[in-house]
Amino acid sequence: MLLLVGVCLEAVGFVIRATGREQGAARLWSMDLPLAVPRMFIAALFTVAAVVALVAAARDAGRRPWWLSVGLVTVLIAQVKAGGTVHVRALEAAGVADRPDVGLLVSTAVVGVVLALLWYCSRNERRDRRRVLTALGLYSVASVGLSALSAVVSRGGDPFWSAAATFAEETGEVFGGVAVLVAVLVGVVPRLVLPTECPLRRQADAETVDAPGVLRHPSARAHRLDWY
Repeated sequence: MLLLVGVCLEAVGFVIRATGREQGAARLWSMDLPLAVPRMFIAALFTVAAVVALVAAARDAGRRPWWLSVGLVTVLIAQVKAGGTVHVRALEAAGVADRPDVGLLVSTAVVGVVLALLWYCSRNERRDRRRVLTALGLYSVASVGLSALSAVVSRGGDPFWSAAATFAEETGEVFGGVAVLVAVLVGVVPRLVLPTECPLRRQADAETVDAPGVLRHPSARAHRLDWY
């Protein structure tokens, strides 16, 4: 459902831009203008993920560094997506704002450092690391890689293809944002995402925020929980 809503919002923005009607109130539906509805939808996904991660950090002292790190990263992404210009100013200060190739390398390096730090924070446990880092990596590909591609296409001057490239970038970010939110929810409140009887549920789910119970007699079905 979240994917459908996000893609529909981006499609509305694409049609408005491709038909040259992105003026006045229609700017609220722009795919990439600050505070526009499609951008705020993606920002909301990361805001919810941040809140859930911070709740997990408050409830689980043993995994606090990991969830605090995830919460911090998702808060920063939400702030930038909602209309923050920190990244733009950083590229301008470095003198590479008008060079998408160099900007891509700088942004990729920053993303790599952030993901490496998250990996380090989860070095003592691997329960949610692969899922969360994969989701953040997916979002990074869209926000950094597709953004650079969109910048190159926009330089061509064709309004339609520029709008199409922006649509691909922003839709990729929708998929990445939903993936990050689901990854965090599965790690913190799995019952909101996976049914109790789902074979993907893990024994470790008994230690999550929404499941304070304990496992009893784990046997052949190692990935099932006995809820009492």
